[in-house]
Amino acid sequence: MKEEIAKIKENSIQEITNCKGEKELSELKVKYLGKKGELTVVLRGMGNLAPEERPVIGSLVNQVRDELEKLVQEKEKEFKAKELENKLKTENIDVTEPSKKVNLGSLHPITQIVEEVEEIFLGMGYQIADGPEVEKAIYNFDKLNTPPDHPARDLQDTFYITEDIVLRSQTSPVQARVMENQKPPIKIICPGAVYRSDSVDATHSPVFHQIEGLVVDKNIAMTDLKGTLEMFAKKCLGENTKIRFRPHHFPFTEPSAEADVSCFVCGGKGCRVCKGEGWIELLGCGMVHPNVLKNCGIDPEEYSGFAFGFGVERIAMAKFGIEDMRLLFENDVRFLKQF
Repeated sequence: MKEEIAKIKENSIQEITNCKGEKELSELKVKYLGKKGELTVVLRGMGNLAPEERPVIGSLVNQVRDELEKLVQEKEKEFKAKELENKLKTENIDVTEPSKKVNLGSLHPITQIVEEVEEIFLGMGYQIADGPEVEKAIYNFDKLNTPPDHPARDLQDTFYITEDIVLRSQTSPVQARVMENQKPPIKIICPGAVYRSDSVDATHSPVFHQIEGLVVDKNIAMTDLKGTLEMFAKKCLGENTKIRFRPHHFPFTEPSAEADVSCFVCGGKGCRVCKGEGWIELLGCGMVHPNVLKNCGIDPEEYSGFAFGFGVERIAMAKFGIEDMRLLFENDVRFLKQF
């Protein structure tokens, strides 16, 4: 069998060395190294050998296989080098010819704000949560302490699919779903599209985007909320940004507040962006109402939390100096390419 292996080695080296093209090389590779190749046939016949001969023949076959594989690789490189050389000789490129114009796009202003806010809160240890846009009324209203007679549930404010299914009017239902299925501590933000029955004008749209945040844990206080929002405002709108709270009312938080930020354009002196007031209304916030915690299966005697929410379009309009919300939805490339 050693003589047979030596003959295979001699013949294969000669044929591979003298082959003239990649197709012929491929055929030789199959002939000698393939599953039905000559070396494989030798290995399959080792069962007929004496036990002491098998390792010797096996080692010899593997040695020949390694040599042939190396020779095939070198030959392949040789053919590819020749092919490249021929191409360089026959194919001419006119480097003075103008290239094709490439129009580069950019992220939409709304997408830019969403990604920036996500990056800020991910850096603060939050997770991103998502939920359905077509939502059950129990999650959109009931679990959030919004009773059936609340004005927010009127037909003129909410899009109803059926009596019990709505297009979500805020991303708060995501908070309710998370609280139902996850034990505290909870730290999430919920970005997404929301729907309200508003007429289209410079500051309103029936479809817009919100980002809401929720923290539930032991000993959470209003100071935690303010510190979080101050850090967010500084990261998003500039290090010199200040924040203030004004008392407000939301069914799902108690106490509740509206949060304003100092105008990042004029620094609080008064300008066109802040309409001369020095402050820009940013978001609504407050401590999670005990009823909301109860509705979602969390003991308000043991846990507390805070929540906040703001419109992405409002941030984009303030940050980029956009005066009409409709510009964000018209898909006019002349407008969008500025960002």
